[in-house]
Amino acid sequence: MKLLDWDIYEISSEKSSLNGVMLRGRIRKLGIESGFNVLVENTEDVDNRVRFAVLNDGDAGVIKDYLVKVVADASIRLLERDVNNPVLSKVKVNNAERYTL
Repeated sequence: MKLLDWDIYEISSEKSSLNGVMLRGRIRKLGIESGFNVLVENTEDVDNRVRFAVLNDGDAGVIKDYLVKVVADASIRLLERDVNNPVLSKVKVNNAERYTL
């Protein structure tokens, strides 16, 4: 079986709160209603940020378009491409070379 390749994006904001405003649930619902897969988590390694992962650029575009409507000063940037089984809360965990089995 081929593993899925996820692209990880990070949402930040200078003025708006991103945590405690149901942003993760709203992005998840957007994915459900728009018919695409999305993972979304609050960050643990930096304050007031949310990360999401999608399988293609088109889905990321839908989320970006939505975010600028609900968080006026949102900044969205691509963190990593083609990550298998990503952990979004702490991106350093995605470096598989850090671990042994």
